[in-house]
Amino acid sequence: MSNSPGAAAAPSMSTGPGRAWLLAARPKTLTAAVAPVLVGTGLAAFHGVLAWLPAAAALLGAVLIQIGTNLANDYYDFVRGGDTEERVGPLRVTQAGILAPEAVRNGMVAVLVAAMLVGVYLVWVGGWPIVGIGLASVACAVLYTGGPFPLAYHGLGDVFVFVFFGLVAVAGTYYVQGLAWPADAWLAGAGLGALSTAILVVNNLRDIETDRKANKRTLAVRLGPAATKAEYVATLVVGAVVPIAGVAAFEWPTATLASLAFLPLALGPTRAVLTFVDPRELLSALGGTARLVVVYGALLALGLGVG
Repeated sequence: MSNSPGAAAAPSMSTGPGRAWLLAARPKTLTAAVAPVLVGTGLAAFHGVLAWLPAAAALLGAVLIQIGTNLANDYYDFVRGGDTEERVGPLRVTQAGILAPEAVRNGMVAVLVAAMLVGVYLVWVGGWPIVGIGLASVACAVLYTGGPFPLAYHGLGDVFVFVFFGLVAVAGTYYVQGLAWPADAWLAGAGLGALSTAILVVNNLRDIETDRKANKRTLAVRLGPAATKAEYVATLVVGAVVPIAGVAAFEWPTATLASLAFLPLALGPTRAVLTFVDPRELLSALGGTARLVVVYGALLALGLGVG
């Protein structure tokens, strides 16, 4: 992101390579990759098909794809002019000059190749359906901001996150353990997908003006601030409905209702989203929304696993 006033302070240009790559990987975003795998594994335990090695491989693959997506965003947003000095938010290493664009691009390729190598094992476990999921996930990691039709630049970023960090991640994690696609895996995926999308909604709401100037037509740019705020609230509602529906329709353990503990934690971020004036006010809401995904995913997974 940028060196603009109010953004996270940029490390010096002499930042060591380890620190630079850690910044590029954006570890705080990895909760969106970890939480759905935990829930898919908890659901597998609930159905009696838990398999630890495929679950661990799914987790590693999900984390690598998230890192690859982050590196792709860092690189492609820079070369497309989406990241400028006006942008408010966490640091982007390419825009800040900490890593060369070519290095970030090569890092993206290396990480996604590593994800595909993990995928070879998952294909051996789960067969051809995993080939489709893996190839689509890797392709979308690049096409989110790269390629001739970047998803994020055409208002499709929200759909990408909901599908791949929700539906596909949860159901795919279950599949490599249980070799089935139960309906409640898609329900659980909708909950995780909605809350992961909420992170993107805050990010795009914060960047709505700079994205508009850069011709980055995110859904927030297309809908405008009022409708984007409503979208944020809607994602929280979907997240809350999922465990209730799971208990009612699929006899999930009542312990899964503990995941509703995310709701009081959502009050602060929601207030910030609905009332902000300066985009800098959304920085705390972004971190707060990411924490909601952690709490929700961990408690839902635990409730399913214990039950």
